[in-house]
Order: sequence, then structure tokens, then C-alpha cells
Amino acid sequence: MEVIAVREKTARRKSSPEPLAVARAGKTKAARNAASVNLIHLHGQPLGDGTSPLICTPLVGRTREALLGELAIVLAKKPDLIEWRVDFFEGIGNTPMVIELAGSLKQAAGDIPIIFTRRSMNEGGERIALDEDDVVKLYVAACASGCVDIIDYELSNPAENLARLRNTSRDNDVAMIMSYHNFQSTPDAAAVAAKFTEAARQGADIAKVAVMPKTPEDVLTLLGATLQASGTCGIPVIGMAMGGLGSLSRMVGGVYGSAVTFAVGKSSSAPGQVSIEELRVVLALLRQTVAGRQDG
Repeated sequence: MEVIAVREKTARRKSSPEPLAVARAGKTKAARNAASVNLIHLHGQPLGDGTSPLICTPLVGRTREALLGELAIVLAKKPDLIEWRVDFFEGIGNTPMVIELAGSLKQAAGDIPIIFTRRSMNEGGERIALDEDDVVKLYVAACASGCVDIIDYELSNPAENLARLRNTSRDNDVAMIMSYHNFQSTPDAAAVAAKFTEAARQGADIAKVAVMPKTPEDVLTLLGATLQASGTCGIPVIGMAMGGLGSLSRMVGGVYGSAVTFAVGKSSSAPGQVSIEELRVVLALLRQTVAGRQDG
């Protein structure tokens, strides 16, 4: 019954004349001072106003009970987005179970959008008992269920898989993140920028790049490439550096055009994530100082 209710709710939202779109955020002082930010739109509605990046918190529970308990803690902290890292879920091989649980999560989350992500082992994910064809089928089922708002799938996957999920997600009014994660190093600026560009070329609604810095200069490389992509790709971009050095990018990335930052609600899904409470303090301060720079 939960899944049916969610499907009916999503069907009503599909009546919007603009199911998936992006728009420049240029109407506020903070947005004008910062990079040119493309707002994420879901079901024809913008998320946020561009003055700060959206805050996304991950769910990484391995059982139904753990996930629902984790979600209860996260919801109390009022994130803008919730990402279900389904590769952590021990029942990932049982598609009906996954979809039923996705319905329960969506019902509990209410208006907070759900990102459905199977992170591949090659890009930092958990080992799962599914081959890639089965993973694609799981994504297709998730899109058709009406229980998720966004899917995240890596650019490194076969082009035919990306195309299939792009078409399926669009047909079901689900936004698609195409992503690249490098847990070993930070490529040069041109290579990082090329990942954002490739996601846009493949038809992504949102492009995401996450890298592992070895030096402070690597963090600047990521931020610079994010800044460039935010002004040239024509879609929302998410850029972050991971680990201790990279935690700075999670705080200031919005100034460089990153539309989303990730924070810990209960448990982290990647190195360098900070708590949602601490991140909110930093983002509020940045919002005030960036706006104040123009006023001054």
C-alpha cells in the first residue's frame, strides 16, 4: 500500500509542464556574488534559491530496521536531499524488497527528495551480489516505482547502460545524476572539467565529480573546475574533494557553483563528510559574508 500511495503522488506531480529543467539563479545578492549556479529542478519545481548548496545526507544502513532508524535521525535534522546508498543494503539482490523499502523511505521522507544510488566498487562502493545488467534492471524498477526522485549512475559504465537509464528516468519524471569518483587522486584541471562536460553531453540532469586530493592545490583544482563547469555546462554541477583536505570543498563549494554538498546525518558514506549541524553553521556564515561583500 505504501508503494501505491507514493506512485499515485508521483503521478499527480507528472502533470507539471516542466518535469525536469534547470534555471540560472541570479536574482539574489549571494547568488550574484558567487559562481553562476544552476538550480536543480524536480517535477517542475526548483530546489532552493541558489544562495547556498543543498545539503544531502546519506543512508547506509544494511537492514530495513537500520535504515528506518537512520532515516528517523536524519529527518530530524531536515536535510534538503536524502541519498539511499543501496549498495550498503544487504537485501539489494531482492528487487521487490528494495522497491518496497524505497516506498517506505519515501513515505517517511515526505517532501524531501530521495536519491537512489548504487555506487560501484570501482568508484568506492560496496561489494554486491549483482552483475551490471541486474543493477540496471534494479534502477529501471526504482524509476518505475515512483519511490525515488533522482538516480545516480557512474559515467564509467557502458554507454548503452547510461542511455537506457537516461531514457527510463526521463520517462518516469526522475532526474539523473551522472557521476565520476576518484578515490586515489585528483586529475588535472582539464580532466576534471572534461568529466562535467561528458555528463552534460550524455544528457545528465546533474553532473557530479568527486576526487581525492593529496595536496591543498588539488582542492583548488577541483574548485576551479567546478567553477568553470557551473558557467559552461548548462546543468547543475556537484563538485567535491574528499578526505580531510577535501572537507573544505564541502563547505565552500557552493561559492564555486556546486549545487549540492554532502553531510553526515548519522553515518557517513565518504571520507571528509562533516556533520549537518556544523555544515549549516558554516554555510550560514558564508551566505552572510558573500552577500555582505556586495553590500560593502
